[in-house]
Amino acid sequence: MRATIYLPGDAAALALGADAVADAIAATAAARGIELRLVRNGTRGMVWLEPLVEVVTPQGRIAYGPVTVDMVGSLFAANFLAGGDHPLRLGPTEQIPWLARQERRVTQRLGVVDPRSLTDYVARGGGEGLRRAPAVAPAAIVQAIADSGLRGRGGAAFPAGIKWRTVHDTAGTQKYVVCNADEGDSGTFSDRMLMEGDPFCLLEGMAIAGLAVGANRGYIYVRSEYPHAIAALQAALTAAGDFLGQFKIEVRKGAGSYVCGEETALLESIEGKRGIVRSKPPLPAIEGLFGRPTLIHNVITLASVPDILAGGAAAYRDLGIGRSRGTLPFQLAGNIRHGGLVEVPFGVTLRELLYDFGGGSRSGRPLRAVQVGGPLGAYLAEPQFDTPLDYEAFASIGAGLGHGGIVAFDDTVDMAKQARYAMKFCAIESCGKCTPCRIGSTRGVEVIDRIRAGDAAQIELLEDLCETMVQGSACAMGSMTPIPVMSALNHFPEDFA
Repeated sequence: MRATIYLPGDAAALALGADAVADAIAATAAARGIELRLVRNGTRGMVWLEPLVEVVTPQGRIAYGPVTVDMVGSLFAANFLAGGDHPLRLGPTEQIPWLARQERRVTQRLGVVDPRSLTDYVARGGGEGLRRAPAVAPAAIVQAIADSGLRGRGGAAFPAGIKWRTVHDTAGTQKYVVCNADEGDSGTFSDRMLMEGDPFCLLEGMAIAGLAVGANRGYIYVRSEYPHAIAALQAALTAAGDFLGQFKIEVRKGAGSYVCGEETALLESIEGKRGIVRSKPPLPAIEGLFGRPTLIHNVITLASVPDILAGGAAAYRDLGIGRSRGTLPFQLAGNIRHGGLVEVPFGVTLRELLYDFGGGSRSGRPLRAVQVGGPLGAYLAEPQFDTPLDYEAFASIGAGLGHGGIVAFDDTVDMAKQARYAMKFCAIESCGKCTPCRIGSTRGVEVIDRIRAGDAAQIELLEDLCETMVQGSACAMGSMTPIPVMSALNHFPEDFA
């Protein structure tokens, strides 16, 4: 009987030697005359355990990890193909506490399916939402999204149902669905992991959105630094056949600009122009790609749609708290012991993520600061760790959840240096269209340098500069850069002394 092994082929696992482990397993099996099926799946999100090898047994999939090339021989000697005991044996994958405590909805097939097999996707429950959608009136699909409480997972948390209704109600002979997969924030990787590990979920979500708003064409704008995601999407589109019906999707590769994560700059780039922000109005929902009504969401937002259509809006809405409904895949990075992808309902506290899932700092020192929401997110101090992960709760403390990226720092961090990094990041990545962002960020670096050199009188000037950037910038790039700067100044003033 042929044994089946799952070994991730996503970027994180590859960086940790997954290809070499796969070659070693294949070579050892051949030398022993063992017939083997090796599936390169997506990651389960437990990055500290990669490369993670899963073996299919009568008792279910048994996990071993992290597996290195020099451990492959001992795994075979321990009869790991039958779930044999070994120091790397983690037991049944689904029972690993880190996974078992999660509520996996949008990532339910991540690490489970063969990302290049439509048959496997459908066999694991995929496609049910798209199967039901043609029998539902477009307006009813839009209403289901509104009733679910789904909000954009790209950072602004704008109610998805309002966007869908606007595009649906706007007249146009041609409409588009655009997926913003330009995931450029530090500490974020959920979009990449989903595209590499469950691309059909994203394609299905886009096709359902197309049926709802009256669009027959879609674009996925992927950052150029994600070659494995691009390859996985292209393979899935080739394998899709007539799965998507009349909806056609094209993958576009970005050109390395951070500001193209802003939706109007992204549209400019797809059109072949320089990626700079457009003035609003008109909104993209009314006059977007090529001047036509366009629905724009990020990967996780669109990938949430199949689950809502398949399981019903109420089941999705029942998860979460307040106006933050459903789940969000949070990404733990930085100085953290157990980094990776954690999908839980809104309402879990930041402290629970950092310690119950993250295991505290990797260095073993106390965690001092956490940045939530990417490089333009606020730095939070330890007293704020008990804040529930909820859009409104974070807004009340001057922070935001953004794309769900969480970067941890221990007590050796210099927060004045981190504030400078935020200003420098903006100066490098600014598209240059507006003066507050283009010039303000450059002056901000200079002012922080003077403060760090001992000129405390410059703090007032830094505060005025940040206010100008917030009020005068053309897009979120400039208006959000002061958030990490001011949060560092407010919560860690001793580092600026």
